[in-house]
This record gives sequence, C-alpha cells and structure tokens, in this order.
Amino acid sequence: MTISPLGWLHTLGSLPAIPLAAYMLFKHGRIAPATGAGRAYFWFMLLGVLTVYPIAHQPVSAIVATVTLVALLVGYGLSKWPGRPRAAHYVETAALSLSVFLLMVPTVSESLRRLPAGHPLVTDMKDPLLLGAQGVLLLLLLVGVPLQLRSISKQQPALNPSVA
Repeated sequence: MTISPLGWLHTLGSLPAIPLAAYMLFKHGRIAPATGAGRAYFWFMLLGVLTVYPIAHQPVSAIVATVTLVALLVGYGLSKWPGRPRAAHYVETAALSLSVFLLMVPTVSESLRRLPAGHPLVTDMKDPLLLGAQGVLLLLLLVGVPLQLRSISKQQPALNPSVA
C-alpha cells in the first residue's frame, strides 16, 4: 500500500505530537497548553486531525478524528478561559488526555499493521497483539486520567489563586 502526499503530510505532520505528549506527561503529569510544547502539540494535532478527513478509508476514522478535534478544542479552549471555574481545569486535563489516547490508538494500530514494511506484525484487526496494545492504551487512559485529576485536586489552590 502506498501513501499519498496528503497521507505523508498527515503522518509526518502529526508525528511530532507523540514525543511532545510524552514529554509533557512526564514533565507536567498532563498536557500543559500554556507551554511551548503544549502550543506545538496543539498545532501538530490539529494538522493531523484535519488531514484525516480527506484520506480516511473507513467511517470510524472520521468519527475518531471528530472526537479528537472536539477534545483538543475543548481542552485548549478551557485553558484560555480567564477566571475559569475550578472544574474547567479538570475537564481540560481529561479532554487533552483523551486527545493523546485518540492519537495513540490509530498510531499503534497503523504501525503494527504496516511495520516492518512487507511483513507487518499484524494482518488482522482482531489479532491478539493489536487488541492487547489497544487494551494497554485504554488501561493507561482509565488509570492515568483519575491520577491526573487527583494530582490537580491536591495542587488546585496553586492553579487557581481565587479558590481557597
């Protein structure tokens, strides 16, 4: 299977979002929109999401892209909200973590289905390796988001000085 020029733009354009997300999750424990890495993550994710629509081969791809776009815009929109309520920080964090999850599911799936070139590790969408990898990603989301929210609740006064 060959990749179109738009497919390459999608792949290479969204690829930097992965190390940026990993860096922020390691350094900040969440996607931090106000940082340089956070701003770069937004633009690379936006490029990746918007280029899915013309290249998607399956309807589920457009659905995943739309949910990712909504999560990205909600997360970054809430981060810009001046005097935002306490709950907004929680929603921002959960939405941006969901965007990372929705980035990684197709990335892992496509990588396993395409690599190594000519002899991919997975040839069937029901392959145990693929299902296991997707299960690990889901587990990371289900465990990670509550841990992030717990961490936010412990530092909430520092994040929003008006809450005491």
